[in-house]
Amino acid sequence: MKLTITSPAFASGQRVPKRHTGEGEDLSPALAWVGVPPKTLELALIVDDPDAPPGDWVHWVMYKIPATAVGLAEGRPRTPTLTDPAGAVQGKNSWGTVGYRGPMPPPGHGTHHYHFKVYALDTPLSLGPGSTKAEVLAAMRGHILAEGDLIGTYSR
Repeated sequence: MKLTITSPAFASGQRVPKRHTGEGEDLSPALAWVGVPPKTLELALIVDDPDAPPGDWVHWVMYKIPATAVGLAEGRPRTPTLTDPAGAVQGKNSWGTVGYRGPMPPPGHGTHHYHFKVYALDTPLSLGPGSTKAEVLAAMRGHILAEGDLIGTYSR
């Protein structure tokens, strides 16, 4: 199944506003999703940039998002645990910190594509705060009911 992910900040395939980048306020954009299957017990979010040298660069990892959540408000704090959405936790990004860090590709490196991926899971993940993208993907293996991908672009 497929989830549909949207943001009031940018349309799929369009430029991420400077406000949500390392050149701006570096605030996480608001996100919304629809199409969560009825048997979903938890949601997870991974934001990465596969165009980054030398390879995939992770901008945000969040999991233990309640299945009833329909999105995320703008500007989620950079804390290991969140109260909105209640119970959600954040993992490590490629900077080695938790929480959202926005686009900031190398100058002149061309347009990068930022994938905001949401996963609907049939089981709660038994991971604490600070897990990496690889750890979250491994824990989700075999438990993904649906997923969706919103792609934003950015260049400097």
